Amino acid sequence: MRIGVLTSGGDAPGMNACIRAIVRTAIYNKIEVYGINRGFAGLLEGDITPFSVYSVADILQRGGTILRTSRSEFFATDAGVRQSAGVLEAYGIEHLIIIGGDGSMNGALALQKLGVSVVGIPGTIDNDLGFTDYTIGFDTAVTTALDAISKIRDTTYSHNRINVVQVMGRKCGDIALFSGLSGGAEALILPEVETDLDAICLRLLQGKDRGKLHSIVMLAEGCGNYRDYCVKIEEKTQVTTKGTNLGYIQRGGSPSNMDRNLASFMGYNAVLSIVKKETGTVMAQRCGSYLGIPIAEALQMPKIFRQDIYDMASVLSI
Repeated sequence: MRIGVLTSGGDAPGMNACIRAIVRTAIYNKIEVYGINRGFAGLLEGDITPFSVYSVADILQRGGTILRTSRSEFFATDAGVRQSAGVLEAYGIEHLIIIGGDGSMNGALALQKLGVSVVGIPGTIDNDLGFTDYTIGFDTAVTTALDAISKIRDTTYSHNRINVVQVMGRKCGDIALFSGLSGGAEALILPEVETDLDAICLRLLQGKDRGKLHSIVMLAEGCGNYRDYCVKIEEKTQVTTKGTNLGYIQRGGSPSNMDRNLASFMGYNAVLSIVKKETGTVMAQRCGSYLGIPIAEALQMPKIFRQDIYDMASVLSI
């Protein structure tokens, strides 16, 4: 048996741990493994390398992806999908494991419809996929954001300021929600909740009246640019307001314990799914268990916003 593995879309901490788990589990089960470089673009070009146990040595702790990644507009076309399936056939790769976000999972579905045996693994810091509780990279991104909040808070305290901290996540506010809760942010601005800036500013002023010397406002990128919020908040509160966009530092760095374990479990179980001939699925972690869900079904599952966590954060930040 011969399998291929690729990473696609945005990189996420833990992808290397997942690659390591896939390669070692496959070799343990006497399966040949091929690494496909640069995502779907590399697949289209046949940029494929045989892997051994030593190919994945000393990568568990590394961020990014040793396979590198990219986005391919041509793959999104019918011709691109057909060409990709042809390359896999030419290399004798019978099964393909794809690590990535929603775009990558849709690519997995397109290949499956052409008869390719595929298993998807959710790897994205955004945590925006409804079929799994957590995606590879999310916990590390939250940890990175939390560390930054702690440092920013030192400066906001020293200068009696408000600071708007913008984090990634696209249209999903999970990074802002979880890091805001653990970082004690005074306000959260998320795509899932209608923003009442007047109420937020009143809350900040009430905190100031009670003796708070500084405040942190967490902003998810799906709600707009932090600079605009800084101007509006300063106008409404008359408190000096600065902003910080954490940007791509959230996608880099050594993966957390949770992400290393999540990635290892998912990579291991993806290979076992192939051994059991249970393909055409995506790996998911739900309520602490790992399972495979049919790709088409998984992609229809809506992302459920954790209103309970938002409500708790609102209470704890008074």
